[in-house]
Amino acid sequence: MSKSRILAIEYIRGLSMLGVIGIHTGAYSLANPLVNVHLFALLEIFTRFSVPIFFFVSAFGLFINQKLDTDFAYIEFMKRRLRTVLIPYLTWSLLYMVHYTLISGDRFIWKFPLIAEYFLFGLASYQLYFLVILLWFYTLMPLWRFIVRKIVVHPINYLAILLLLQIAFNYYSSYILQPLFSNFYANLAIQYRLSYWVVHYIFIFLLGAVCALKYNEFKNFIVKNQRVVTFSFVLTLAGILIYYYYLLFAKNYSPEAAVNTAHQLSPIGVLYTLAATLYWFKVFNQPSLSSKIQHLLRQLGDHSYMVYLVHPFVMYYLVSYITAHNILMTAPVTIGFFVMATGISLGISIINQKASIHFPMLSTLLLGSKVAKEKSRG
Repeated sequence: MSKSRILAIEYIRGLSMLGVIGIHTGAYSLANPLVNVHLFALLEIFTRFSVPIFFFVSAFGLFINQKLDTDFAYIEFMKRRLRTVLIPYLTWSLLYMVHYTLISGDRFIWKFPLIAEYFLFGLASYQLYFLVILLWFYTLMPLWRFIVRKIVVHPINYLAILLLLQIAFNYYSSYILQPLFSNFYANLAIQYRLSYWVVHYIFIFLLGAVCALKYNEFKNFIVKNQRVVTFSFVLTLAGILIYYYYLLFAKNYSPEAAVNTAHQLSPIGVLYTLAATLYWFKVFNQPSLSSKIQHLLRQLGDHSYMVYLVHPFVMYYLVSYITAHNILMTAPVTIGFFVMATGISLGISIINQKASIHFPMLSTLLLGSKVAKEKSRG
């Protein structure tokens, strides 16, 4: 079964990229003290599935052609993954750090131990932590193969148990766990746990693996239970929105504090991620999608990696322009900001794609690919 034929997964990748840009747009909209809380909810709450669903897509790509009953070439596997993730991670970390030093004059980040923290935890730019977690997932691939081999025997039962454990662990990590050690490095490890603790996303990752290995059964399940899938999506979306508005209006949280509480690791956030994953697969797996929509989704999926990596640069200069011209981040400006950030980032990705034909090393350094067109990283 060819991964390239499962277009729904590629479409989900593109949608998730838009969601990530939406989340970061929402953060910049807080520059307006009278931020539109409903638009903020659209950008920050509706999109909460975006990062976790990337792990579903990544695991799906990893396992779609896996044969669990054969030997696993771990060294060759890691060579490919290090090229596709580690090289771009190092390249983009350096780019963001150099850029920061040039605009601020701060050279302290290049000194030990801060430079080690930056590279270990993905601190060079706010989106790079995802690549750190992904590298940890890749490194632990033999463990995932062992676990998935057990799960696929009775997938519903094991995944249900795993879901409950995921909710419990994420609740503890998000709302209870605090650094208690007097040791600096122990506190550091806990402080940046979201940058490398794969256990925060283990359920959605293993769900992607199981759905890939049992793809036909998964697809049939979605088709037979379309109404349940849609209802679950609507119900959990309503749940996380109600939680957000409750924090906002009943508990008097600020919009920022509300979304930092009603996030993807909260109990309702985990359930929403699961429901959204199934729902968007249902939507994108339908043959009724128009050719224009399919073309747009394919383009977003093809360029999602580069857009994900470059969009903070684009946003920085858009914000600089807005600030310099005293433009308030009203709702129309915020929407325009999102559209421009997406469009410019997509344009940069297309330019890189064409330039890499003549300078292949560019694609290798920026995307970890030997070809200009982005391939699935599964």
